[in-house]
Amino acid sequence: MTEELLSHLRKITPEEERILSGEDEIERDIYMSSEEDTIDSKKLLETGKLIQVRTHTRFVHFPAHKHNYVEVIYMCSGSTCHVINGEDVQLHQGELLFLNQAVTQEIYPAGETDIAVNFIILPEFFDLVLKMMGEEQNQLRDFIVDCLRRENSSSGYLYFKVAEILPVQNLVENLIWTIVNKQPNMRSINQTTMGLLILQLMNHMDKLETGVSSDEQKLIIKVLSYIEEHYRDGELQELASHLHYDFYWLSKEIKKRTGRTYTELLQTKRLNQAAYLLNTTSIPIADVAIAIGYDNIAYFHRIFRKRFGVTPRTYRVNGK
Repeated sequence: MTEELLSHLRKITPEEERILSGEDEIERDIYMSSEEDTIDSKKLLETGKLIQVRTHTRFVHFPAHKHNYVEVIYMCSGSTCHVINGEDVQLHQGELLFLNQAVTQEIYPAGETDIAVNFIILPEFFDLVLKMMGEEQNQLRDFIVDCLRRENSSSGYLYFKVAEILPVQNLVENLIWTIVNKQPNMRSINQTTMGLLILQLMNHMDKLETGVSSDEQKLIIKVLSYIEEHYRDGELQELASHLHYDFYWLSKEIKKRTGRTYTELLQTKRLNQAAYLLNTTSIPIADVAIAIGYDNIAYFHRIFRKRFGVTPRTYRVNGK
Protein backbone atom coordinates (compact mmCIF):
# COMPACT_ATOMS: atom_id res chain seq x y z
CA MET A 1 0.00 0.00 0.00
CA THR A 2 1.30 3.48 -0.86
CA GLU A 3 2.58 5.50 2.08
CA GLU A 4 0.27 8.38 1.15
CA LEU A 5 -2.85 6.25 1.48
CA LEU A 6 -1.60 4.44 4.56
CA SER A 7 -0.76 7.77 6.21
CA HIS A 8 -4.34 8.93 5.59
CA LEU A 9 -5.77 5.76 7.11
CA ARG A 10 -3.42 5.95 10.10
CA LYS A 11 -4.81 9.28 11.36
CA ILE A 12 -6.37 9.30 14.83
CA THR A 13 -10.14 9.77 14.52
CA PRO A 14 -12.27 11.88 16.90
CA GLU A 15 -13.71 8.65 18.34
CA GLU A 16 -10.20 7.35 19.02
CA GLU A 17 -9.22 10.65 20.62
CA ARG A 18 -12.08 10.24 23.11
CA ILE A 19 -10.95 6.66 23.84
CA LEU A 20 -7.36 7.79 24.38
CA SER A 21 -8.59 10.52 26.73
CA GLY A 22 -10.11 7.96 29.07
CA GLU A 23 -13.29 6.40 27.62
CA ASP A 24 -13.05 2.62 27.74
CA GLU A 25 -16.09 1.64 25.64
CA ILE A 26 -17.27 2.17 22.08
CA GLU A 27 -19.83 4.90 21.47
CA ARG A 28 -22.92 2.84 20.58
CA ASP A 29 -24.73 5.71 18.87
CA ILE A 30 -22.10 5.72 16.13
CA TYR A 31 -22.93 2.15 15.18
CA MET A 32 -26.30 1.02 16.49
CA SER A 33 -29.87 2.27 16.16
CA SER A 34 -31.34 0.33 19.07
CA GLU A 35 -30.40 -1.57 22.19
CA GLU A 36 -29.72 -4.68 20.11
CA ASP A 37 -26.06 -5.46 19.48
CA THR A 38 -26.38 -5.11 15.70
CA ILE A 39 -24.37 -2.54 13.76
CA ASP A 40 -26.75 -0.71 11.43
CA SER A 41 -25.71 0.08 7.85
CA LYS A 42 -27.85 3.24 7.99
CA LYS A 43 -25.47 4.61 10.62
CA LEU A 44 -22.40 4.05 8.46
CA LEU A 45 -23.60 4.50 4.86
CA GLU A 46 -24.71 7.69 3.15
CA THR A 47 -28.21 7.50 1.67
CA GLY A 48 -28.12 5.80 -1.72
CA LYS A 49 -24.64 4.33 -1.22
CA LEU A 50 -24.03 0.59 -1.47
CA ILE A 51 -20.47 0.54 -0.16
CA GLN A 52 -18.32 2.59 2.19
CA VAL A 53 -14.99 2.20 3.95
CA ARG A 54 -13.95 3.23 7.44
CA THR A 55 -10.91 2.39 9.48
CA HIS A 56 -11.40 0.03 12.39
CA THR A 57 -11.55 1.85 15.71
CA ARG A 58 -8.37 1.10 17.68
CA PHE A 59 -7.45 1.13 21.38
CA VAL A 60 -10.74 -0.36 22.60
CA HIS A 61 -12.45 -3.73 22.97
CA PHE A 62 -15.34 -4.07 20.51
CA PRO A 63 -17.94 -6.32 22.22
CA ALA A 64 -19.77 -9.16 20.48
CA HIS A 65 -22.07 -7.87 17.74
CA LYS A 66 -23.67 -8.64 14.39
CA HIS A 67 -24.12 -6.54 11.21
CA ASN A 68 -27.16 -6.04 8.97
CA TYR A 69 -24.78 -5.75 6.00
CA VAL A 70 -21.83 -7.66 4.57
CA GLU A 71 -18.48 -6.67 6.03
CA VAL A 72 -15.10 -7.19 4.41
CA ILE A 73 -12.04 -6.40 6.52
CA TYR A 74 -8.62 -5.76 5.00
CA MET A 75 -5.54 -5.55 7.21
CA CYS A 76 -3.37 -2.70 5.90
CA SER A 77 -0.68 -3.07 8.56
CA GLY A 78 -0.16 -4.87 11.85
CA SER A 79 -2.79 -7.35 13.00
CA THR A 80 -6.14 -7.61 14.78
CA CYS A 81 -7.61 -10.42 16.87
CA HIS A 82 -11.24 -11.40 16.24
CA VAL A 83 -13.59 -13.91 17.82
CA ILE A 84 -16.03 -15.06 15.14
CA ASN A 85 -18.83 -17.41 16.14
CA GLY A 86 -16.64 -18.42 19.07
CA GLU A 87 -13.51 -19.08 16.96
CA ASP A 88 -10.31 -17.04 17.27
CA VAL A 89 -9.10 -15.48 14.02
CA GLN A 90 -5.86 -13.48 13.89
CA LEU A 91 -5.92 -11.20 10.84
CA HIS A 92 -2.46 -10.17 9.60
CA GLN A 93 -1.23 -7.54 7.15
CA GLY A 94 -2.47 -8.14 3.61
CA GLU A 95 -5.18 -10.61 4.62
CA LEU A 96 -8.94 -10.41 3.97
CA LEU A 97 -11.89 -11.41 6.10
CA PHE A 98 -15.46 -11.68 4.72
CA LEU A 99 -18.34 -11.71 7.23
CA ASN A 100 -21.99 -12.40 6.44
CA GLN A 101 -24.97 -10.75 8.13
CA ALA A 102 -25.57 -13.55 10.64
CA VAL A 103 -22.08 -13.95 12.03
CA THR A 104 -21.26 -12.84 15.58
CA GLN A 105 -17.98 -10.93 15.89
CA GLU A 106 -15.92 -9.63 18.79
CA ILE A 107 -12.66 -7.68 18.38
CA TYR A 108 -9.86 -7.21 20.88
CA PRO A 109 -8.16 -3.79 21.20
CA ALA A 110 -5.83 -2.85 18.34
CA GLY A 111 -2.67 -0.78 18.66
CA GLU A 112 -1.77 2.44 16.85
CA THR A 113 0.02 0.66 13.98
CA ASP A 114 -2.73 -1.96 13.56
CA ILE A 115 -4.59 -0.41 10.62
CA ALA A 116 -7.64 -2.31 9.36
CA VAL A 117 -10.14 -1.06 6.80
CA ASN A 118 -13.76 -2.15 7.08
CA PHE A 119 -15.83 -2.29 3.90
CA ILE A 120 -19.52 -1.77 4.73
CA ILE A 121 -21.41 -3.36 1.84
CA LEU A 122 -25.13 -3.78 1.16
CA PRO A 123 -25.88 -7.19 -0.38
CA GLU A 124 -27.23 -5.73 -3.65
CA PHE A 125 -23.75 -4.36 -4.36
CA PHE A 126 -22.79 -7.95 -5.27
CA ASP A 127 -25.34 -8.26 -8.11
CA LEU A 128 -22.76 -7.41 -10.80
CA VAL A 129 -20.07 -9.35 -8.97
CA LEU A 130 -22.20 -12.50 -9.10
CA LYS A 131 -22.69 -12.11 -12.85
CA MET A 132 -18.93 -11.77 -13.31
CA MET A 133 -18.37 -14.99 -11.33
CA GLY A 134 -20.50 -17.13 -13.62
CA GLU A 135 -22.13 -20.32 -12.38
CA GLU A 136 -19.09 -22.19 -11.18
CA GLN A 137 -19.62 -23.81 -7.79
CA ASN A 138 -17.16 -22.80 -5.08
CA GLN A 139 -17.22 -21.65 -1.47
CA LEU A 140 -16.86 -17.97 -2.36
CA ARG A 141 -19.80 -17.98 -4.77
CA ASP A 142 -21.97 -19.83 -2.23
CA PHE A 143 -21.05 -17.24 0.40
CA ILE A 144 -22.10 -14.32 -1.82
CA VAL A 145 -25.34 -16.04 -2.86
CA ASP A 146 -26.16 -16.62 0.82
CA CYS A 147 -25.46 -12.94 1.56
CA LEU A 148 -27.78 -11.85 -1.26
CA ARG A 149 -30.50 -14.18 0.03
CA ARG A 150 -29.76 -13.02 3.58
CA GLU A 151 -29.35 -16.62 4.61
CA ASN A 152 -27.01 -17.92 7.29
CA SER A 153 -24.44 -19.94 5.37
CA SER A 154 -22.67 -22.92 6.84
CA SER A 155 -19.46 -20.92 7.17
CA GLY A 156 -20.39 -17.39 8.30
CA TYR A 157 -16.98 -16.09 7.37
CA LEU A 158 -14.22 -16.51 4.80
CA TYR A 159 -10.62 -15.83 5.74
CA PHE A 160 -8.16 -15.38 2.85
CA LYS A 161 -4.43 -15.54 3.60
CA VAL A 162 -3.46 -13.65 0.44
CA ALA A 163 -0.75 -11.27 1.65
CA GLU A 164 1.67 -12.55 -1.01
CA ILE A 165 -0.80 -12.36 -3.94
CA LEU A 166 0.10 -9.07 -5.66
CA PRO A 167 -3.01 -8.73 -7.92
CA VAL A 168 -5.24 -9.09 -4.85
CA GLN A 169 -3.28 -6.45 -2.95
CA ASN A 170 -3.43 -4.04 -5.91
CA LEU A 171 -7.19 -4.45 -6.38
CA VAL A 172 -7.95 -3.91 -2.67
CA GLU A 173 -5.80 -0.77 -2.63
CA ASN A 174 -7.53 0.51 -5.78
CA LEU A 175 -10.91 -0.10 -4.16
CA ILE A 176 -9.96 1.76 -0.98
CA TRP A 177 -8.39 4.65 -2.92
CA THR A 178 -11.44 5.08 -5.17
CA ILE A 179 -13.87 5.20 -2.25
CA VAL A 180 -11.73 7.42 -0.05
CA ASN A 181 -11.18 9.91 -2.88
CA LYS A 182 -14.83 9.80 -4.08
CA GLN A 183 -14.00 9.27 -7.74
CA PRO A 184 -16.59 9.94 -10.50
CA ASN A 185 -18.56 6.86 -11.66
CA MET A 186 -17.64 5.37 -8.31
CA ARG A 187 -20.36 2.71 -8.16
CA SER A 188 -19.48 1.16 -11.54
CA ILE A 189 -15.76 1.31 -10.78
CA ASN A 190 -16.20 -0.22 -7.34
CA GLN A 191 -18.48 -3.03 -8.47
CA THR A 192 -16.14 -3.91 -11.33
CA THR A 193 -13.08 -3.77 -9.07
CA MET A 194 -14.79 -5.96 -6.49
CA GLY A 195 -15.72 -8.40 -9.25
CA LEU A 196 -12.09 -8.58 -10.38
CA LEU A 197 -11.01 -9.05 -6.78
CA ILE A 198 -13.44 -11.94 -6.33
CA LEU A 199 -12.23 -13.55 -9.58
CA GLN A 200 -8.65 -13.30 -8.32
CA LEU A 201 -9.64 -14.87 -5.00
CA MET A 202 -11.32 -17.72 -6.91
CA ASN A 203 -7.89 -18.49 -8.34
CA HIS A 204 -6.49 -18.82 -4.83
CA MET A 205 -9.05 -20.93 -2.99
CA ASP A 206 -6.14 -22.83 -1.47
CA LYS A 207 -5.51 -19.67 0.61
CA LEU A 208 -9.00 -19.85 2.12
CA GLU A 209 -10.00 -20.75 5.66
CA THR A 210 -13.65 -20.79 6.71
CA GLY A 211 -15.81 -21.16 9.75
CA VAL A 212 -16.89 -24.58 8.54
CA SER A 213 -16.24 -27.15 11.20
CA SER A 214 -17.48 -30.18 9.26
CA ASP A 215 -14.68 -32.41 7.99
CA GLU A 216 -16.89 -33.41 5.07
CA GLN A 217 -17.35 -29.80 3.96
CA LYS A 218 -13.64 -29.12 4.36
CA LEU A 219 -13.04 -32.06 2.05
CA ILE A 220 -15.29 -30.57 -0.62
CA ILE A 221 -13.42 -27.25 -0.37
CA LYS A 222 -10.21 -29.16 -1.09
CA VAL A 223 -11.84 -30.85 -4.09
CA LEU A 224 -13.12 -27.56 -5.53
CA SER A 225 -9.76 -25.89 -4.92
CA TYR A 226 -8.03 -28.74 -6.77
CA ILE A 227 -10.38 -28.33 -9.74
CA GLU A 228 -9.77 -24.58 -9.71
CA GLU A 229 -6.02 -25.09 -9.94
CA HIS A 230 -5.92 -28.20 -12.19
CA TYR A 231 -9.01 -28.00 -14.39
CA ARG A 232 -7.02 -28.63 -17.57
CA ASP A 233 -5.59 -32.01 -16.62
CA GLY A 234 -6.71 -32.77 -13.06
CA GLU A 235 -7.83 -36.35 -12.52
CA LEU A 236 -9.81 -37.76 -9.63
CA GLN A 237 -7.34 -40.62 -9.22
CA GLU A 238 -4.51 -38.15 -8.71
CA LEU A 239 -6.57 -36.10 -6.23
CA ALA A 240 -7.54 -39.21 -4.26
CA SER A 241 -3.89 -40.23 -4.06
CA HIS A 242 -2.88 -36.70 -2.96
CA LEU A 243 -5.52 -36.64 -0.21
CA HIS A 244 -4.84 -40.28 0.77
CA TYR A 245 -8.42 -41.39 0.13
CA ASP A 246 -9.81 -44.40 -1.66
CA PHE A 247 -10.76 -43.44 -5.22
CA TYR A 248 -14.25 -44.96 -5.11
CA TRP A 249 -15.02 -43.55 -1.65
CA LEU A 250 -13.98 -40.05 -2.73
CA SER A 251 -16.05 -40.29 -5.92
CA LYS A 252 -19.18 -41.20 -3.95
CA GLU A 253 -18.49 -38.54 -1.29
CA ILE A 254 -18.23 -35.78 -3.91
CA LYS A 255 -21.54 -36.83 -5.45
CA LYS A 256 -23.16 -37.05 -2.02
CA ARG A 257 -21.92 -33.62 -0.86
CA THR A 258 -22.36 -31.58 -4.06
CA GLY A 259 -25.08 -33.41 -5.97
CA ARG A 260 -22.70 -33.68 -8.93
CA THR A 261 -19.94 -36.03 -9.97
CA TYR A 262 -16.29 -35.00 -10.13
CA THR A 263 -16.52 -35.08 -13.94
CA GLU A 264 -19.53 -32.75 -13.89
CA LEU A 265 -17.78 -30.29 -11.57
CA LEU A 266 -14.68 -30.39 -13.76
CA GLN A 267 -16.70 -29.85 -16.93
CA THR A 268 -18.51 -26.86 -15.41
CA LYS A 269 -15.20 -25.23 -14.54
CA ARG A 270 -13.76 -25.94 -18.00
CA LEU A 271 -16.76 -24.56 -19.87
CA ASN A 272 -16.93 -21.44 -17.71
CA GLN A 273 -13.25 -20.88 -18.43
CA ALA A 274 -13.91 -21.38 -22.15
CA ALA A 275 -16.69 -18.79 -22.03
CA TYR A 276 -14.33 -16.36 -20.33
CA LEU A 277 -11.62 -16.88 -22.95
CA LEU A 278 -14.12 -16.49 -25.80
CA ASN A 279 -15.34 -13.19 -24.37
CA THR A 280 -11.99 -11.68 -23.44
CA THR A 281 -9.48 -12.97 -26.01
CA SER A 282 -9.14 -13.62 -29.73
CA ILE A 283 -7.66 -17.09 -29.23
CA PRO A 284 -8.91 -19.46 -31.97
CA ILE A 285 -11.76 -21.64 -30.77
CA ALA A 286 -9.80 -24.86 -31.32
CA ASP A 287 -7.01 -23.47 -29.13
CA VAL A 288 -9.54 -22.49 -26.46
CA ALA A 289 -10.74 -26.09 -26.36
CA ILE A 290 -7.18 -27.37 -25.96
CA ALA A 291 -6.37 -24.72 -23.34
CA ILE A 292 -9.16 -25.95 -21.07
CA GLY A 293 -8.36 -29.63 -21.52
CA TYR A 294 -10.33 -30.88 -24.54
CA ASP A 295 -8.30 -32.30 -27.43
CA ASN A 296 -11.47 -33.53 -29.17
CA ILE A 297 -12.75 -30.29 -30.73
CA ALA A 298 -16.04 -31.81 -31.92
CA TYR A 299 -16.79 -33.01 -28.39
CA PHE A 300 -15.99 -29.54 -27.02
CA HIS A 301 -18.45 -27.93 -29.49
CA ARG A 302 -21.15 -30.43 -28.51
CA ILE A 303 -20.91 -29.96 -24.73
CA PHE A 304 -20.47 -26.17 -25.06
CA ARG A 305 -23.67 -25.91 -27.07
CA LYS A 306 -25.49 -28.12 -24.59
CA ARG A 307 -24.30 -25.91 -21.72
CA PHE A 308 -24.85 -22.45 -23.25
CA GLY A 309 -27.43 -23.11 -25.97
CA VAL A 310 -25.22 -21.72 -28.76
CA THR A 311 -22.00 -22.67 -30.51
CA PRO A 312 -18.69 -21.25 -29.24
CA ARG A 313 -18.47 -19.01 -32.32
CA THR A 314 -21.96 -17.59 -31.80
CA TYR A 315 -21.19 -17.07 -28.12
CA ARG A 316 -18.11 -15.06 -29.04
CA VAL A 317 -19.81 -13.00 -31.78
CA ASN A 318 -22.81 -12.15 -29.62
CA GLY A 319 -20.65 -11.33 -26.63
CA LYS A 320 -22.97 -13.38 -24.46
